[in-house]
Amino acid sequence: MTIRSARPEDADFIAQTIVSSQRGYRPRGWFDVALGRPEAHCRGFIAATATAQTVLMWHHSNFLMDEYEGQPAAALCAVPAAGTGHAAWAAIEEVGAAAGLSASELEATRRRGAYVRNCWVQGDDGDRMIEHVPTDPAYRDRGLVQALIESTLAKGRAAGFRRATISFLIGNEPAERAYATAHLSSLTRSVGSLKYPSGEASKSQTFSSDYGAERDFGEA
Repeated sequence: MTIRSARPEDADFIAQTIVSSQRGYRPRGWFDVALGRPEAHCRGFIAATATAQTVLMWHHSNFLMDEYEGQPAAALCAVPAAGTGHAAWAAIEEVGAAAGLSASELEATRRRGAYVRNCWVQGDDGDRMIEHVPTDPAYRDRGLVQALIESTLAKGRAAGFRRATISFLIGNEPAERAYATAHLSSLTRSVGSLKYPSGEASKSQTFSSDYGAERDFGEA
């Protein structure tokens, strides 16, 4: 496997990564709900945010890629928790305007996406938020996620961050197992609630881990 920084030409894989990770075990994720459009449109919109002028959590520069036998197989993004929500909306406005969305359509997108407000963007100053950590189904069970998390924890530690956080929907057992294997469950767990515009309810869980000590990841 080869871990590298993402490039602009990875935008489509990043879009696939984001859609998959936001959905988890549910049929729709945040972009599905907020944009209210078919999957192909959502993926195109996300790919545009990955190369937008406004750099946000979905921008390619925040992603690490894991290649297996020369093919993109897994990815994750890691960003400072502070200010991430504001930057995300600025990029959505930029891409939405370029796509011809009106001010009222953008406002409707904001309202539909507000259901995650109580549990999204976990952490504050000194915290680094890890997000969007799926593996292409064809490459699962090869330790790719653990390798990516180990790499991004090392980068965060070197950059002086105090803590790493990662959130997922309760019930997404593969994600929970992967993060526990990477020792992200070792210190703090917190639970948040979210209610979809359809009226459905769910809960998210956040794992937090200090950067203070080196971690032994064992066999991935």
